[in-house]
Amino acid sequence: MTDLADRWGIHPAQFWLRGEDPPSPVSFDEQTGMWNVYGHEEACAVLGDPKTFSSAHVNDLFPVQVDQSLREGNLLDMDPPDHRKLRNLVSKAFSGKVVADLEPRITALTHELLDQVDTDRFELVSDLAYPLPVIVIAELLGLPTSDRGLFREWVDKMFAETNQFSLNDSKEKMEQDFAAAVEGFAPMQEYLKEHIRARRADPGDDLISGLVQAEVDGERLNDNEVVNFSVVLLVAGHVTTTMLLGNTTLCLDAHPAQRDRVRADRSLVPVAIEESLRYFTPFAAVARATTTDVTVGGQHIPADQMLMVWLSAANRDARRFTDPHLFDATRDPNPHIGFGRGIHFCVGAPLARLEGRVAVNALLDRFPGLRVDPDQAPTFMPSPTMTGVKTLPLRV
Repeated sequence: MTDLADRWGIHPAQFWLRGEDPPSPVSFDEQTGMWNVYGHEEACAVLGDPKTFSSAHVNDLFPVQVDQSLREGNLLDMDPPDHRKLRNLVSKAFSGKVVADLEPRITALTHELLDQVDTDRFELVSDLAYPLPVIVIAELLGLPTSDRGLFREWVDKMFAETNQFSLNDSKEKMEQDFAAAVEGFAPMQEYLKEHIRARRADPGDDLISGLVQAEVDGERLNDNEVVNFSVVLLVAGHVTTTMLLGNTTLCLDAHPAQRDRVRADRSLVPVAIEESLRYFTPFAAVARATTTDVTVGGQHIPADQMLMVWLSAANRDARRFTDPHLFDATRDPNPHIGFGRGIHFCVGAPLARLEGRVAVNALLDRFPGLRVDPDQAPTFMPSPTMTGVKTLPLRV
C-alpha cells in the first residue's frame, strides 16, 4: 500500500512516501539555499567521505552561531579525529556482547509494561514504545528511570516544531529560532550537570561515570562535553526506537497478510524491522557541509554549501531497491541506510534492533487481534526530517 502517508497525514514535504520519485538524485533548492541529496548511491558517497562532507562545518554556515558550550562533545557535530576519540569512549558500551546481555532485562521490562495496559485498547507510544527504550538508556547512563516523564517533556519540546529552516531566513528569525532552541534545552542541561557533579564526587559503573573519568589526549572531559555527549545518547538512544516500534506496528497493521506471516515465522521479525527502517526511516535526513568543490550525482557543488541528505528518500531509490514503494516484510537483502552510514552510523543500532525484536515478538504473542483503533487516527512527528508515529491508539 502506497497511500499510508496520505491516509495518516504524514508531512507533505516527504513526497517520496507518497510514491513520487525525486526529479534527480541531487538538486539545489533555491527556497532554502541548500542542496538535497535523494539518491542512495549519492547519499552513501556523501556519508562515507567526512573530509569533503563535514558534520562540524554545518554550523559554520549559519550567520547566527550558538554558544560553543552547546557544541562541545556533541558527536553529531564532530569530524575526525575528534569524533573517533569520543565515539571510542562509548562504543564498548554498545558492543554486541553487552547489548546481548541486556536481552533478559529488556524482555522483563517489556512484559512489565504490557501487563499494565488496558485489556481492550492502549496507546502504543506512551504505554510501550516510549518507556521501554528510555528506561533502558536511562539505566545505562545511571539516571533515575522515575524521571522519564521529565525526559519526555524535554524531548517533546525539542521536536515540537516543524524544524523547517532556510539559509535564506533573516538573521532576526534565526536568532529567535536559536534562542528558542537553547531555552528548551536548558532544563535538560542543568539536570544532567547535577548528575555529572554527583558522579565526579562518587563514580559508579554507569556510562556517565565512565565519561567523567575518561581521558582524551590525557585530559578529562569538561562538564559541557559530558552534558552534550549524554544528551545525544539519551535522546538518540530512545527516539529512534520509539518511532521504530510505532512504525513497524503501523506497517504490519496495514499489511495483515504479511503480519500473519511474520507471526507464524518469527525469524521474519528482524527482517520486518529492517523493512520498517527502510520504508519509514525515523530520522529522515542529516546535514553535511562541503569543504571543497565537488561533484555529486552529476551536480557541481561549490565549497561551503549545505547538503540535506535524505536517508528516507534514498531508501526508496528504485535504482537500489525493487518495488521501493511497497512494504515487504520479507525483503532480503535490504541495504537501507536508516541508521546512517560511515563514521556516524548509529552507535546504538544493535540496542535499537534488540529492543525492536523483543517488543514486536511480545506484541505478536500477547495480542493476536491487535489492530490500529479505527476510531482514533495515529499522529506523527511534525518535523519533515523525522518519520514516526507520535501517538498510535490500538485495539486488542
